[in-house]
Amino acid sequence: MDQPPPYAAVVLAGGRAARLGGQAKPQLEVGGRTMLAAVLGAVADAERRIVVGPPQPVPDGVVVVREQPPGGGPVAALRAGLPAVASDVVALLAGDLPFLHPALITQLRTTLVADGVLVVDDGGRDQYLLGVWRTAALRAALPGDGGPTSLRRVLAPLTVDRLRPAVTPGAPPPWLDCDTPADLARAREVAAHRDG
Repeated sequence: MDQPPPYAAVVLAGGRAARLGGQAKPQLEVGGRTMLAAVLGAVADAERRIVVGPPQPVPDGVVVVREQPPGGGPVAALRAGLPAVASDVVALLAGDLPFLHPALITQLRTTLVADGVLVVDDGGRDQYLLGVWRTAALRAALPGDGGPTSLRRVLAPLTVDRLRPAVTPGAPPPWLDCDTPADLARAREVAAHRDG
């Protein structure tokens, strides 16, 4: 296997978490650690790790920046995080992926040929916040104005490969995120069963 390129990681950890009662979603625990800690652990080998969101506990060396406006969504977060990236490759990740693992990040980096490569879940949906991208391509795709738009629309002009990772039967998929109380309860149950 070829050595994957050096990379940075931009982790989106903002938002209002309205469906979770306004709690700081990335700081909620699954399996004995916060979801943000799980994501940052999966990219521990990144040259630089950037968390976009409000001030929150992060390991030493992790940069925290704030999107404008606060809670302005993934495009605003990407606009805030990219200036801190110095490498040619960047992982763009949600901060609520408690089962993300380093092997998947390595696989994405090794697979990167086009502008980007992202994970497709078992329902065939593109996971825009679980991918690896060429930094220059992301910068070129970002709209010049700060107006609201969707990440899907911003990334649509790019050439993107898709990866459907194998998931061990009974294991939690790495794209499992926690947007609602039911999602969080399910993730905690899966983690307890896995660790039990």
